[in-house]
Amino acid sequence: MGGATPGADRAPGNGQPVRLSVPAGRWLVFTTVLGSAMALLDSTVVNVALPRIGLDLGADLPVLQWTVNAYMLTLAGLILLGGALGDRFGRRRVFVIGVVWFSLASLACGLAPNAGVLIAARALQGIGGALLTPGSLALIQSVIHPDDRARAIGLWSGFGGVGAAIGPFLGGWLVDGPGWRWVFFINVPLAAVCVPVALRHVPETSNPRAHGRFDVLGALLGAATLGLITYALIAAPQKGPSPAVVVPAVAGLALGMVFVAVERRRHEPMLPLSIFSSHQFSAVNAVTLCVYAAFGGFFFLSVLDLQVVVGYSALAAGTALLPTTTLMLLLSARSGELGKRIGPRIPLTVGPLLCAAGMLLMTRAGVGAVYWRDILPALLVLGMGMVVVVAPLTATVLASVDVARAGLASGVNNAAARAAGLIAVAALPLLAGMGPEAYRSADAFGDTFRRAMPICAGVLVLGAVLAWRTVRSDALEPVGLEPTGLEATGLEAGAGVGAEAGAEVGPAPERAEPAAVPAERAEGAVRPEGLLCRPECAYHCGVAAPPLDPGDVSTPPPLNPGERRSDT
Repeated sequence: MGGATPGADRAPGNGQPVRLSVPAGRWLVFTTVLGSAMALLDSTVVNVALPRIGLDLGADLPVLQWTVNAYMLTLAGLILLGGALGDRFGRRRVFVIGVVWFSLASLACGLAPNAGVLIAARALQGIGGALLTPGSLALIQSVIHPDDRARAIGLWSGFGGVGAAIGPFLGGWLVDGPGWRWVFFINVPLAAVCVPVALRHVPETSNPRAHGRFDVLGALLGAATLGLITYALIAAPQKGPSPAVVVPAVAGLALGMVFVAVERRRHEPMLPLSIFSSHQFSAVNAVTLCVYAAFGGFFFLSVLDLQVVVGYSALAAGTALLPTTTLMLLLSARSGELGKRIGPRIPLTVGPLLCAAGMLLMTRAGVGAVYWRDILPALLVLGMGMVVVVAPLTATVLASVDVARAGLASGVNNAAARAAGLIAVAALPLLAGMGPEAYRSADAFGDTFRRAMPICAGVLVLGAVLAWRTVRSDALEPVGLEPTGLEATGLEAGAGVGAEAGAEVGPAPERAEPAAVPAERAEGAVRPEGLLCRPECAYHCGVAAPPLDPGDVSTPPPLNPGERRSDT
């Protein structure tokens, strides 16, 4: 039912959306999965190498936290700018640049002679991730046919999740084999495959409405806010409530308020606050914060626990997490389709609760734990929760805005996810009472791990409650008129509103001028005819009809006699 994407957002050649069943659609999904999996893989593959990195470089726990968070900091702080660059200059072009940048930074990480160089190279990796991550999902949303998007996003989410989940296994194999530096070198051959395929098979798309200056100030303020708060959280266990902690924390909060004020007043902000006028978009991003904070904390601490407390080798620790990988691989695409069929509200409520139960079960992974009895059940429950929540979460975010803002929406959601993981990795050791040398002692780390998992579970329960109270069951349905059901009558989108099936259709109302069109419509807005519009519709009330697909701004159907059109 959804129409073609607009102008420059169409695939070249026939100007039509690409079906997932044709080779072009499959190549596109393969390329975007491979590119985004590099970033997702690297965010977890490093975790299993942390004990060996600490031993090799003589690092304490704060250095290990920064090894993870330097990457997450630049990724979260700049990912919105990366989405804007893709919308302006071409999503494929920026995606390819990001893949190349990421691979070169990975090479620098593998060659790092000390902890300082490693942390700096990890920050450079995050910049590459900020360029490639939003473009991968935006390409799917802007090129794939609307009828296939849910399945394509399910595949993207599923295989991307597999990339994140397989990271500990791959990292363990590399750490116990050629060494921890190869967890970074592995990205170079992946990029060598991804770039040629993208250049040959992926069509270029962009947002023809993207213009103006880039909000570099906003990007710097956002990154500085996250950096200062992260520094304060990591330093707090060692330095306590000293000026070295309090001053960065207060400065970070102050810069956060300045960031919001700047974005509100700028003509071309990096984060247009109008995007949050979609209540669904705001709600789903709140759920994202909860879910990915818990995921970030879990994957950071659990692999350390398996090595430090249970006594596994790096490879055994990575292999232990394979059940989550297998479940994501087998079921994520079906989860995307299920979310489309029954709506996202139930999956976004049940999924976090399952994940919370899995994390509580993981507290049994202590000294002398038996894998099949104490660890495997936790990972199976956690894996099922991830299957249920990941694909519908991503699809709902994109369904909440118009296609032309797919890069921005993807960037905002990814920024929320990465920022949540960043704060969790910084805050959990503080909240659980984990000292700088805790990871060197099985008893000390085991005690703090058992205190950290209920915290993660509580955050997931909060996410489930938010989803149940704020996410609509019809958030993934095609956008139409409520409550008349014009879609069922077979009337085209340009037909006049309020007509009964088979009745004569009169002239449609005149289209609003562009200046009168807000970015998102307020929920419950009433059309002149007295009909309710959906909040995802990016058109102003009074157009001939809202699009049948969120953000469908394709060429409208022929007008009725005497009706004039103003381009939007």
